[in-house]
Parts: sequence; C-alpha cells; structure tokens
Amino acid sequence: MRQEQRRQVCTVTLNPSLDYMVSVENFRLGYTNRTAYECLTAGGKGINVSTVLKNLGIGNTALGFMAGFTGQEAMRQLRERGIESRFVMLHKGQTRINVKLQSVEGTEINGQGPDISSRELACLTDQLSKLAAGDVLFLSGSIPACLPQDTYLHFMEKLAADVMTVVDASGELLTKVLPLRPFLIKPNRHELEEIFGVTLTDRLSVIPYAKKMQEMGAGNVLVSMAGQGAVLLAEDGSVYEAPAPEGKLVNGVGAGDSMVAGFVAGWLEKRDYGHAFRMGLAAGSATAFSEGLASGKEIRALYKEIR
Repeated sequence: MRQEQRRQVCTVTLNPSLDYMVSVENFRLGYTNRTAYECLTAGGKGINVSTVLKNLGIGNTALGFMAGFTGQEAMRQLRERGIESRFVMLHKGQTRINVKLQSVEGTEINGQGPDISSRELACLTDQLSKLAAGDVLFLSGSIPACLPQDTYLHFMEKLAADVMTVVDASGELLTKVLPLRPFLIKPNRHELEEIFGVTLTDRLSVIPYAKKMQEMGAGNVLVSMAGQGAVLLAEDGSVYEAPAPEGKLVNGVGAGDSMVAGFVAGWLEKRDYGHAFRMGLAAGSATAFSEGLASGKEIRALYKEIR
C-alpha cells in the first residue's frame, strides 16, 4: 500500500444537482406564493460524502458529470468548500435543478438530468481505472435513466486490485457489485427490506439479512435505520448495533451520506471497526440534527455521547 499521505479518496456522483431549497409560509396551491427562505446548494449523494469527508479533515476529489451553467455553479460551490473536482463536462444539457419545498411536507420536484454519451461515460471510466491500490472510491446514489443498471459493476471491473470501494446504492445497482467484494455497503432498512422481500422492525431483525449481504460478497455491511440507529456487520465477524443519540430531527437530507463518510473517516483514522461505527452513527445523526451537512466539530461532539 502506498504511503498514507499519497492515498487518493474519490467520490462519484453521476447525476449531481443544484438543490433549490425554499420555505413558503401559508403555501396556497394555484396562487402566487413568495419564499420566506431560499438557498441554492450543490448536491448529490457523492457530493454530500465529499463535503462531510472534507469537514472531517479528509481531502478528496469529486468525480462524475456536470453540464452547462448549472454545472459550472455547482463546481464553483465545491471550490468554495475546498473540495477538488474533476468532473467530466458534458457537451449537451444542464446539470439538473431539484426544487425542495421544505414547508410543504417535504415536497420535492427533482430534475431528470442530462443524457450521457458512451464516449463521456468512457472518460469517467478511464479516470477510475487510474486509481491504485490503497485508494478509496465511493460510488453513491442512483444513476441517470440513460445508463444501465450495471454501471457501478462496470466501474468496479476496471479498478486496480485493492482499491477500497464503498457502495451506497439500492436494488440491482447494489446487488450486482457484491461478487466484486466492496469494502463497505450501506443499505438503509427499507432498501434491505426491498432486496429480500421482508419487513424489518428493529435492529436485531436486520442482522440475519445483513449477514446474507456478506455471504453475497460484501465486506462490511452498515445498515442505517433513521431514528432507530444503525447496525454494522464487520468483515472480521463482529456485530455492532446502537440507537441513534438523542436530538431533534431538523433535516434528514444527507444523513445517510454523512454516515458513510463518517464510517470511512473513522476507519482511516484508527483501522478499528468500533470507532468507525461510532463515527458513522455520529456523523449521520449530527447532519439529521442540523440545517445542512454537519461540521467536523458537531460530529466529534456527538461521537462522545455514543457508547
């Protein structure tokens, strides 16, 4: 493995966005409404992971696709956050805008995003093929409709041996990569229920199905359960489970991404599964208790409350 300071940590967001988050008091359908609050923020699951990693002191590079003036604005915001990016710029279309009406029961209108050509996809695949043993790669979120469901599998087949892969996806996008033995997967409870056609009511009921994911090839299986906390089946056979720390839910957007980032940050710090699990739970909860993605200070403060 290369020296620690030379490790590359990369995240992939195939369909990033500018999230236009607005709050409207006394919203009335069919009338002109005016915002009480608005914010335009670069988003997408991999971008969320990049942001929280940076907040925890881990430099990283955001990869994926951007397009048009909306893509330029998203990359400008990443530069402001101190995050390096090497997105493939698409020749057509615009990076999507997602409208999130926070004051109306979490109502959202998400854009489709631009089409991606086979040549543009090959450019990203070529970037990933240059990663080396000891590097870390996050593959996060859903993919654009123009790409096949084996896209993550295709990426991982092109990687060098011993690249540490982290996959946070659902359905076939996740199950197809398991034979390639990703270091970490993070399904939430509902995604696990969908894969196995079961109903999971508590943390203990999750354990047998997380074990099945390991039998299918996953190394570490971290299952997020919102207010019920999380469960980890570690590659060494140990099992960790804990409730979420107490706090007021403010905004659950990005909590799962934060958990993934916190877990890997904890693992890179100490190579200890217990520490990594607590860091993941602290990061996910800290974001849930915040208006936006949690800061490193907020995460480490909450970590001290988790036993």
